[in-house]
Amino acid sequence: MSQEQSAHNAPDPNKPTGIEILRQQRRKERHLLMAFFLYGGLFLMLGFPLAVAISWSLVDPKVGWFAPDLYPSSLSLYHWTYVLRNPRFLERLIRSLTIAGSVAVLSAILALPTAWALARFPFRLKRIVELFVLSPMIVPGILVSVSLTEMFYRMGLHGTTIGVVLVHTVGTLPLMIRVLTATLEGIPEDLFHAARTLGAKPLAVTRHIVLPLIVPGIIAGGLLNFVASFEEIDRTLLIGGVKLETVAVMLFKELGDKYLVPTTGAVITLVLLIPAVVIFFIAARLIKENVMAAGMGKL
Repeated sequence: MSQEQSAHNAPDPNKPTGIEILRQQRRKERHLLMAFFLYGGLFLMLGFPLAVAISWSLVDPKVGWFAPDLYPSSLSLYHWTYVLRNPRFLERLIRSLTIAGSVAVLSAILALPTAWALARFPFRLKRIVELFVLSPMIVPGILVSVSLTEMFYRMGLHGTTIGVVLVHTVGTLPLMIRVLTATLEGIPEDLFHAARTLGAKPLAVTRHIVLPLIVPGIIAGGLLNFVASFEEIDRTLLIGGVKLETVAVMLFKELGDKYLVPTTGAVITLVLLIPAVVIFFIAARLIKENVMAAGMGKL
């Protein structure tokens, strides 16, 4: 009986001790504190500027917004109506969407052969080639645009939609190449061996195996390129000139002209932000995280 009682009173090795419980509590407190500072920092960096932009876009022009008021005393949709009903804005919005979509498609077409070579064929000086591919992202966009302006002018591409699409593609192509390279590297080599063993030709392998498996990577890179092109200013200004104005350039003029128009600029800023938010929301729903993480990790 005494042995049974001693066995019953013996401490359970799986039960945490008081010190372990205290450590777990402190660990949870540290995690909560880190989460508080993280979300607080995100709010200050993203939420606060966004709230200010929304407030300026809703200012009533008859009342205004002046210090020391922390928020507008009267709200109105006048500035949204003014911008959205402006024929100039609608024309530039359609032009921006057309250019961004063209850049995304062209980048995917041009990036696929290079990504295939980098992912499937080992060769010497591969790292140097990868650095060369990334060079347009390393060099500031305005320097690339200045160097291309004279050449585009001689070729008759200055001030044209094709010229703007090409110069945007120069900046977005490296990102598409890296995302597609990471996607192709994730395809098992056994699939290609099995297809060749069964007598599949290279074109059939590409159409039935490669393309279906890299669709998430194409979508991911295309969405990123779409947003980058939609918000591009420097390359559009230098190559498009005064003849070809996009929404981003229109915002630049509204905020950088002889006088500042924060109300109209706030509306255009939010219009530029909405496609990016929608696109990344769609990407988060449709694309696996490992595709994005692998592609971005190679930048």
